[in-house]
Amino acid sequence: MLEVLEGGLQTTVQDWPGRQGYLDLGMYPAGPMDMRSFRAANLLVGNPQGAAALEITAGNFKVQFTDRRAVAVTGADMQPTLNGRPAPVWESFAVRGGDVLALSIVRGAGFRAYLAVAGAVEVPEYLGSRATFTVGTVGGFEGRGLKKGDRVALRPAGNVDAVLGRRFKASAVPVYEREWEIEVMRGPQADPDYLTGEDMEFFFSHPWKVDRNSNRMGVRLESHKWQWARRGGGIAGGHPSNILDNGYAVWTVNVCGDQPIILVADGPSLGGFICNATLVYASTWKVGQLAPGRDLIRFKEVTITEAITMARAVDQTLSEASIEGR
Repeated sequence: MLEVLEGGLQTTVQDWPGRQGYLDLGMYPAGPMDMRSFRAANLLVGNPQGAAALEITAGNFKVQFTDRRAVAVTGADMQPTLNGRPAPVWESFAVRGGDVLALSIVRGAGFRAYLAVAGAVEVPEYLGSRATFTVGTVGGFEGRGLKKGDRVALRPAGNVDAVLGRRFKASAVPVYEREWEIEVMRGPQADPDYLTGEDMEFFFSHPWKVDRNSNRMGVRLESHKWQWARRGGGIAGGHPSNILDNGYAVWTVNVCGDQPIILVADGPSLGGFICNATLVYASTWKVGQLAPGRDLIRFKEVTITEAITMARAVDQTLSEASIEGR
């Protein structure tokens, strides 16, 4: 059991890959915004990589444990402390009954941290997943973020000592920045029927600032006056970004009017605006670490072959080969 002493800006229970197979019913998969850090935290404490754990947005989170456990904190460095003393990151360590783990407001690069506990968080499954879908208020802990006074159950931990002191090699820990390169593939609506060649050239060459109005539904970018290849959307609407309602891919770049929005973990499953690019699997984790109102991104176009190679490389870092210590 763990008791929440401070819930922070938004702390939710997530699992990976989230709630699969329900996009046709209007439900996005939810799950972690940064799947790389999430899976790493579980790996450190001996859990399956998809096991339920906590996603902590921006920090200011504090929790007290009721029994002995192995835990790991990954993601953005929120300067964790255990009973007031510095605690490691990207490394498993022990907590005992009565211990208090606190994460500060994030000061450096990155925006989300992940806390995995040996045995995993125990919340009911909803449609095959324990992930919190914040928009639908389902899954996770009562379908919402954690707040002060919540008591969250934990599953049995097994042999805690066997997983203590496990840490990621420095070469396997991702580098967090304030200027990011996000790999994408064009489409599904990147053709000259919608956007001009100059529009797409600008899209890939321009540094986009992350708008402060970003969340688990969408990461908004600064608006841009597109040239557009047409004057309107025809029967779909008056703006050239309008199209007849269609299904949205997860992690696609949606051009809503003049504003690009990366549709993320809790985003809409369909709508009536074009999507000119879609993130590749290996770059999605970066979006989870974008700080609203501060960070800049550049989109980089890659091929399907490059995307597959990148995906394999990311998955290879999330293995026992990247762990040292016990």
